[in-house]
Amino acid sequence: MKLNFFNKYLFVEAIGLLMLFGYLVDFASIPEKQGPRYAKDPLLEEADFEPIFNGKDLSDWEYDPVYWSVKDGAIVGEVTPETLLKSNTFIIWKGGEVGDFELKLDYWITEVGNSGVQYRSDRFTEVPYALRGYQADIDAANRYTGQNYEERKRTTLAYRGQKTEITSQPDGMTVREYVERNAWKGLHVTEELGDREELGNLIKPGEWNSIHLVVKGNVMKHYVNGTLMSEVHDDDEKNRMLKGLLGMQVHVGPPMTVKFKDIQLKKL
Repeated sequence: MKLNFFNKYLFVEAIGLLMLFGYLVDFASIPEKQGPRYAKDPLLEEADFEPIFNGKDLSDWEYDPVYWSVKDGAIVGEVTPETLLKSNTFIIWKGGEVGDFELKLDYWITEVGNSGVQYRSDRFTEVPYALRGYQADIDAANRYTGQNYEERKRTTLAYRGQKTEITSQPDGMTVREYVERNAWKGLHVTEELGDREELGNLIKPGEWNSIHLVVKGNVMKHYVNGTLMSEVHDDDEKNRMLKGLLGMQVHVGPPMTVKFKDIQLKKL
């Protein structure tokens, strides 16, 4: 009887170890492109984020009051038939330049509209409330949402579904001369992250969606609803920015509304 009990004990222990091993293997196999939400300790990870919008007013932001306001706890960018834009306008966080960081926010956009989250940007002084730099693109039709577009500079650096390496233009050539069909000629695709249309189907039209930016060194990752949409490795030392301003955009075009809430920043 003692021997049988001991054998049963060893059998139960062995099963337990196998189950634990299987769980660890399964956890380790979660693809990286499913996003930072799979951090080892989500509670500690979330605690590192700080809100940069208080949900009540725009005291921490610089903006044109014709286009930006607060409604129901969200930052609202709105263009009406009477306030059509001649140039893109931005709401700019007053917290100064940010280098390496993670940014989380939720957004909602009308059926027609174009917007984006601007980062590592400088001011385009020829136009009031304008920024120039990297942008996590947002559009109502979901043709571009998730891609990396550099506003007023090198244009598209990665389409949705692409991991890219960015190189400089040849010596003696201007930035504008090295842009073709609204994309940077130094864009080199190193990996396909997924089908562009299938990734777009993960974005919910007419509903709130989440954006998570992970920006460190020369690597910029754009997640939408927890899925990696684009990743840029910017090796262009002539043009890249390693720190800059944060903001959100309302784009030139027909009347539209875009909303942002739960904006949280973690400096790395």
